[in-house]
Amino acid sequence: MALINQEAKELHCKIVYYGPSLGGKTTNLKWVYQTTASSNPNTSDLMEFDVGTPERTRFFDFLPLDVGEIRGLKVRFHLYSVPGQVIYDASRRLILKNLDGIVFVADSQMDRMDENINSLNNMEKNLKLSGYDIKKVPFVIQYNKRDLDNISSVAELRSALNKNNSPDFEAQAEQGLGVMESLKTLSKSIISALKSGNV
Repeated sequence: MALINQEAKELHCKIVYYGPSLGGKTTNLKWVYQTTASSNPNTSDLMEFDVGTPERTRFFDFLPLDVGEIRGLKVRFHLYSVPGQVIYDASRRLILKNLDGIVFVADSQMDRMDENINSLNNMEKNLKLSGYDIKKVPFVIQYNKRDLDNISSVAELRSALNKNNSPDFEAQAEQGLGVMESLKTLSKSIISALKSGNV
């Protein structure tokens, strides 16, 4: 649910990175932050909520220069990562409030498939509890850690995780591969929804 800041003439959109613990959500956020902050003075600091775990919730916002305007408003994106561990489910639900789109970051390693599936099911449950339908929320899936050994094939990951045929990407977030592609595709989907009047 995009929010309008009339004073700044900005439309604020919230993107949440969701996925299993240590799957690459924070690495994605850090890569996007480093890429945007160096070339864009309209990027906030990368901040974090300390929830007592190495997997803190991180967030920042930026004003992309290439998105344009919607009804005379500049679009500012706020990016958040959720804690990956199930014990922080209440924090996850809180972060999902008023979202405009989700990047689900899956860990491609074979032994992490069950955790990917559990995290995806948890995300769908939390979306439903927050009044969202996964089929209507702009959504992309990222298959991260493609550079490691013992990984599932993309076909196996799609079969297990991409039931709605959402846009999906192979990624190596540590090197930035697939990171901006995932974000740009989701951003375009959000902008398209906003332009069609679903604000």
